[in-house]
Amino acid sequence: MIPNEGGRVLDADGNPVPGIYTTGWIKRGPVGLIGHTKGDALETIGFLLEDRLSLPPAQNPDPQAILDLLDERGIEYTTWEGWNKLDARELALGAEWSASPDANGIVRERVKVVPREDMVQISRG
Repeated sequence: MIPNEGGRVLDADGNPVPGIYTTGWIKRGPVGLIGHTKGDALETIGFLLEDRLSLPPAQNPDPQAILDLLDERGIEYTTWEGWNKLDARELALGAEWSASPDANGIVRERVKVVPREDMVQISRG
């Protein structure tokens, strides 16, 4: 496979590979701001929606099947519930920092948890 064309992954002959898409830095390289990658994501989602009727159906359409597959492969992921746990923790860290003497009256809505391992631990904990 060769790189992509606007979010579609192309094979060696330059033809789109069905069901494989890119977005963000994997699509454009490590350049641009959040606004650029959001636009990239919208473009890629557009391709996915265009292709949706021609894509092969899932072997097992049960939503739990993808979670089971990720677990089987040892891939750490989070769910919406996990994202909410991480969000709550970042908000709590912001409140703790804002209440500290170091804040000098500055209020931070949140303190971002950056290390991926910490994000996964919090969201899955």
